[in-house]
Order: sequence, then structure tokens, then C-alpha cells
Amino acid sequence: MAGHLIRRLNQISVSVFADRMKEAGIDLTQVQFGALLALSGNPDIDQATLAGLIAHDRVTMGAVLDRLQNKGLIERRTSPRDRRAKVLKLTAKGAALLERVTPIVWALQTDILAGLDEAERAEMLRLMQKVTDAGNELSRAPLQKPKQAG
Repeated sequence: MAGHLIRRLNQISVSVFADRMKEAGIDLTQVQFGALLALSGNPDIDQATLAGLIAHDRVTMGAVLDRLQNKGLIERRTSPRDRRAKVLKLTAKGAALLERVTPIVWALQTDILAGLDEAERAEMLRLMQKVTDAGNELSRAPLQKPKQAG
């Protein structure tokens, strides 16, 4: 069944990611990596926007951001537009870690899809993208595309 296989593939993905980070001596989860990556391309966004960009619920995102801030990887500042909101930005330490870890994350993608050749991996990714796009609104935390400036 699709749901079981998707859950198993997620377990494999989490395990491979954790193993590679441990081997590299890096304390980082997949969600934390996703948050850092999203912030690198979208500085000064708020927590709710970040949660939408990586398809995570706001409550979970708060705990993730607490950990990243405690590690000195991000900073939170009061928004100049809304004093109730905090805007997020990578620190120099966060940007350096992201630069270090990104090649590791790219390299482990092949391990996550072990057993597939290059063409099959491309096809699987294409089909997974199609399915996740079609089902996005069924999610409790739908992915939200970044808003275009202007």
C-alpha cells in the first residue's frame, strides 16, 4: 500500500540523514536543515511564513527555531512592520554550517533512493513531486510557495 511504503521511505530518509550528520559530527535534523535552507533564500521572514515554505506546522516550527537559535545558527528580531511578529535570519555561523552540510545532503540523496538508477531516480522524483503537488491541500501543513516581491 502506498501509505506504508511512503512511511518506510520516510524512515529510511530520516535514518540516512541522521547517520550522515553523525558521521560528519554535525548536530542537525532534516527539519532544521530545511529551515536553514529556506532562511538562506528568504531572510527576514516570520515563523509562520517559514513554516509554510517547508510545510511544517507552526507549533513544531517554534521548537525547531528555539533549537536553531540556541545553537547560534539563526537570530530572531522584532519585525519592523508588526511588533508582535519576529523575523528570522541566518547568522554567519548558520550560513557556514549550511555551506558545509549542503554537499553532504546532496550526496545522501542517492542512498535514500538506493536500488534505482539515475533515470529511475529522476522519474521517481518527478512522480513524487506530482503526487505531493496534487495532494498539498490535503496536508495539515500545506507547502506554501514564496510570495513574489512587488
